[in-house]
Amino acid sequence: MTFPELTLRAFDPQDTDRLLDIWLSASRLGHPFLGDDTLLAQRDNVRDVYLPGAENHVAVLDGQPVGFIGMMDCFIGGLFVDPAHHGHGIGRALVNYVSQQRPMLELDVYAVNKLAPDFYRKLGFHEVSRRPHDDEGRPFEVILMRRGK
Repeated sequence: MTFPELTLRAFDPQDTDRLLDIWLSASRLGHPFLGDDTLLAQRDNVRDVYLPGAENHVAVLDGQPVGFIGMMDCFIGGLFVDPAHHGHGIGRALVNYVSQQRPMLELDVYAVNKLAPDFYRKLGFHEVSRRPHDDEGRPFEVILMRRGK
C-alpha cells in the first residue's frame, strides 16, 4: 500500500527529535537483542554523528516525518520507519528514492533481526557475506547485502 500524500525530502535539522523517536521505536522492534541501555546510548550517536554526517532523506506523511534513510555514498547506514506505519510501502519508497542516483546499494543487517533481511531480499538485495560480530565487537552476526552492480 502506498500513500498519495507521502513525500520524500532532504533532512532538516528541525526533524531531529522526531527522527530520534522513530529510530528508537523501530530499533526497539528490530534490535531488541541489543537491550534498551545500549539503544539509549546509541541514540546520542544517531543525534550527534549519524544524522549530521550522513545524507538523510525523510518520508513525510500528512506533514509528519514517518521514516528516514541515511546514506553514506552507496551504503545505507540506516533505514527506519515508525512501526505504526510498517507494511505501507514507506521503507520501499525510501530505498527506491535513493537508488535513483545509485546503480548499487549496500547495507549491513543483523542476522537475528526478524524483519530486515527478508524486507531487503524482497527489494532485490542479496547476501554478499557474513561476519560473526557487529562493528562494536558484540557477538551478533551481521549480513552484508547488495543490490545492483
